[in-house]
Amino acid sequence: MERKFLNVILLGFGFMFVFTAFQTMGNIEKTILDSITQDDPAFTGDGYTSLAIIYATLAICNWMAPSIISITGPRGAMLIGALTYLFFIVTFLFPRTWFLYVASVLIGAGAAAIWTGQGNYLTLNSDAETISRNSGIFWAMLQCSLFFGNLFVFIKFQGKTHIDLETRNVVFGALTAVCAVGIVFILLLRPTRRAPTIDDVKSEMAVSEAEGPMEAFRGALRLFCTSDMILLSAAFVYTGVELSFFSGVYSPSIGFTLAMGENAKQLVGLSGVFIGMGEVLGGAIFGILGNKTTRWGRDPVVIMGYLIHMTSFFLIFINLPNAAPFGDTMDTSYITPSPYLAMFCSFLLGFGDACYNTQIYSMLGGKYADNSTSAFALFKFTQSLAAASCFFYSSRAPLSVQLGVLAVLASAGTAAFCRVEWRSRARARAAALEPADDKLAPATHSLADNTLHYD
Repeated sequence: MERKFLNVILLGFGFMFVFTAFQTMGNIEKTILDSITQDDPAFTGDGYTSLAIIYATLAICNWMAPSIISITGPRGAMLIGALTYLFFIVTFLFPRTWFLYVASVLIGAGAAAIWTGQGNYLTLNSDAETISRNSGIFWAMLQCSLFFGNLFVFIKFQGKTHIDLETRNVVFGALTAVCAVGIVFILLLRPTRRAPTIDDVKSEMAVSEAEGPMEAFRGALRLFCTSDMILLSAAFVYTGVELSFFSGVYSPSIGFTLAMGENAKQLVGLSGVFIGMGEVLGGAIFGILGNKTTRWGRDPVVIMGYLIHMTSFFLIFINLPNAAPFGDTMDTSYITPSPYLAMFCSFLLGFGDACYNTQIYSMLGGKYADNSTSAFALFKFTQSLAAASCFFYSSRAPLSVQLGVLAVLASAGTAAFCRVEWRSRARARAAALEPADDKLAPATHSLADNTLHYD
């Protein structure tokens, strides 16, 4: 197997195991913490608040991530980040309110390092021909974490209306072990260097291996102010809000809808499984079709994701009650709550998310190959800031308001992404025509030196 492709596979396995632990934890955190509060009234930690702290810290620390990576390199940054994920999972074995929030801050900082390092490392192991394929394969492997972790939770939560101490400790212990396996895979990653292209040699903006922390920070600021990055930020914001919705709000809302039946809590884990199935299928399809999406354009895939998400928002609106995000409720919506429809919506949310994220990764890894560290840091900054905002209002805004916000942001984000994609293709076509024009330039003959000159 070609070395760079092997690195992509190892990267996928590392993130799959680390995020089997974290994404499963994020999916069940609200439900778990509510059960801990019932057992121990002194514990007042809240799942939405914890997730909001994580993403707010991640947003802030993303500005420092390029500077950190200029010192540690992408592999070192990913290792440091993965260790904070392990620490976060371990803290649930010792539930203390202050401990939860301290761990939330640490994992937020670690997430900035691991995700910016991942984007940079994936770009270093890709080129213009393989970036779409590698992005799709990585995304499919990463989202397997939703499938395996939540399937385990589905089995462990079976028939339970309250998650007892023994069940919680078994789940936390298993997730800790899985996270540790992911760290081993990250340790196996081998160093690599991206082969320079002609454009890299010409570009004065290419990032030097010896770039210092302050220059990396200034470079990120300059990139953030470009017109294309400002437009892409609208798409980044939407992915952050919908990430927080499907990863921390939607599945617990299903569990809080008691009209789903006596196994409502069990459906929390099953919802994560179906989200994961959608993510994996989307990532696998776009990985296989990576070369074709690069040739035909990324916008059809993003538009498809938009239509899928809008459909899922409507179905969720008629299936779940308005009060579902706040806690257990016997309320119903426009139809009798259906577990089957809820799982179908979970699948749609996952598949639509894969449409957006695989194409954003492809865009950043291709368009900003020379400055991938800053590009991925800005992506995660904007996405995380939006996710944190969503978690802050999730405990107060009824479901219909949250779905309305998602619909508006989806429309704006999709339009902005397509605008940048169309503009990039126009530039590429113009650049492709330049050499041909040069060849057609008229030749003039100099009698003085008897040589040919081209205008």
